[in-house]
Order: sequence, then C-alpha cells, then structure tokens
Amino acid sequence: MEKVPEECRVEDALGILVGKWKPVILLHLMQNGTKRFSELKRSLPGITQKMLTKQLRELEGEDIVRRVVYPQVPPKVEYSITEYGMGLEPILEAIHEWGTKHTVHKMEKRKQASL
Repeated sequence: MEKVPEECRVEDALGILVGKWKPVILLHLMQNGTKRFSELKRSLPGITQKMLTKQLRELEGEDIVRRVVYPQVPPKVEYSITEYGMGLEPILEAIHEWGTKHTVHKMEKRKQASL
C-alpha cells in the first residue's frame, strides 16, 4: 500500500497515545488485566488522581479502555482494555523496543564522545 503524506493518519494515532501516562496505563492493563482505579493508581507512582481519571476517560472515549461501575457502596469501578484496544499491543511493543535501542544508542554516543 502506498502512503500518501497528505493522507497520513499518524497524527490521529498519536493523538490517542501521546502523553506520559497513556502508554503506561495501557501496558498495565494489557499485561495485568482488569484493574480497579486504586490498583492502577498504586501501580503508577507519580500520577495524580486527577490525571489518571483524565487519561482513563480519554481512552474510554476512544473505545480503547472499558469502564465498568458496579452499583454498590462504596462504588466499585474497574478498567480493562477493550478488544479494539488490544490492537495497540504490537504498536506499543514496537515503540518499547525502539525506545530501548535508542537508549542504548544514546549511551554509546555519549561514551564515544567522552573518549
């Protein structure tokens, strides 16, 4: 398939994935399955409750994450990756692999520069 720059949809995809927390949230849900809000919060040191809520709502709005509210007191809310969202797994894995290679590349460049 020929890619026409004027029809590039990378920006659309990045709009969903961009940010410090979304890829990490998605990887946690892909690797560990359904999680309650508090479990996700504990697994993401440094994220605020407000930011986690915002990121989850955005991912839910894109049908990447499913939110289930159980009618009980106190309220129980669970988050999971949707089947559609699982389509991002190979993309996130590829980005992770490239990021690892890039980190090694940068360290080698610094090492060579200091010689």
